[in-house]
Amino acid sequence: MKVHTIFYAALIASTAIGQAMAADFTLNVNTALTTDDPLYKGLETFRDEIAKRSEGKIEIKLFPNSQLGSDEDVIEQARAGAPVAVVVEGGRLANYVKEFGIMTAPYIAKSYEGVRKVTVSPLFAEWEKKLHDTAGLQVLSFNWSQGERQVIMNKPVKTPADLAGVRMRTPGAPVWIETVRAMGATPAPMPYSEVYSAMQQQVIDAVEAQIPAAYGSKLQEVAKHITKTHHIFLITGLVASGGWYDSLPDNLKTIVREEALKAGDVASYGTRDSIAGLEKKMEEAGVTFHEIDVEPFRKATEVVYDKLGYGELREQIQAIAEGN
Repeated sequence: MKVHTIFYAALIASTAIGQAMAADFTLNVNTALTTDDPLYKGLETFRDEIAKRSEGKIEIKLFPNSQLGSDEDVIEQARAGAPVAVVVEGGRLANYVKEFGIMTAPYIAKSYEGVRKVTVSPLFAEWEKKLHDTAGLQVLSFNWSQGERQVIMNKPVKTPADLAGVRMRTPGAPVWIETVRAMGATPAPMPYSEVYSAMQQQVIDAVEAQIPAAYGSKLQEVAKHITKTHHIFLITGLVASGGWYDSLPDNLKTIVREEALKAGDVASYGTRDSIAGLEKKMEEAGVTFHEIDVEPFRKATEVVYDKLGYGELREQIQAIAEGN
C-alpha cells in the first residue's frame, strides 16, 4: 500500500474519532467531480436523508475534487478498513470482481431505466456479495448515472480512422483502455484531475468524458470540438468499506442502502436534465458539437467483449435491461 494511502487512512480514522461525540458512525465520501456536477447534488441528498432517517447516528461527509486521493487510493483505504466511500465505475471494480467491468463496456446500455434494472437484479447482487467477501468493499447502490461519454478534442471526428495516432485520456481499467483502442485512438490513462493541464500542455490530444464532468472541469477552455460518439453509458456506484458497513446495526444498514438507491435516482435524473443546458453553455464558450453516425464505432468496439471474456455475459445483461 502506498505511503500516502496509509496517511489518508490514518487521517480519516483520527477525524472519525474526533467526531464520535456527534455521530455513532461517520462515512467520508470521495468523488473526482466538482460541487457543480448534478451527481454531487445526489450525494448531498444522500447526506441529508441519512442524517434524518438515522436520527443523527450516521454522519456523511462529502469530499469533491478527489480531496481524499484518486479513486484507486480511496478504494485501497476502504479495503484497509477506513470509513470511506467513493463514487466509482465498474471498470475499476473489475480488478476484484471481473463481472463489474461490463457495466462500462461500449454501447452496453440504451437508457438509464434499462441499466438500473441490471443494478438491482439478483445477478448484480451476486457480484456485490463476491466483492464484499473477496475485496472488503460494499456496494451501497450502483444507479448513479453520469451520462454518455463523448470524444473531446480540438478537431471533429467522423470515423475510427480519424482517431489514428490520437492520444486519448481514459481511466486505467482494462475495459476503458480496450474500448479507446478499439475506437482507433491510443489510450493514455491518467487521473481525471490531471486532464485539463494535460490537454493545455498537449501531453494528450483528446479526452473521452461525459458532458457534466467536462463542463465542470472547464474542458471547454482547452478543447473546442465534441463529437457525440455515445460510446459508454457511464453508470457508477457508491462503494464503501465493507468493514464500515458490517459495523452498522441491521436497521442502519437498511437505511443506508435504501437512501443510496434513492439518491442515485436523484443524481441520475438530475444529470439527464442538465445536459442540454450545459451544452448550450459550452457552445457559448466556443465549442462545436458534432452529431455523427455511431455505427462504425459500435462495430469497431464489439471486439472488446470477446477480448475481455464478456461475450456471454453481454447477452445476460442486455436481456435484463430490456426486461426479457
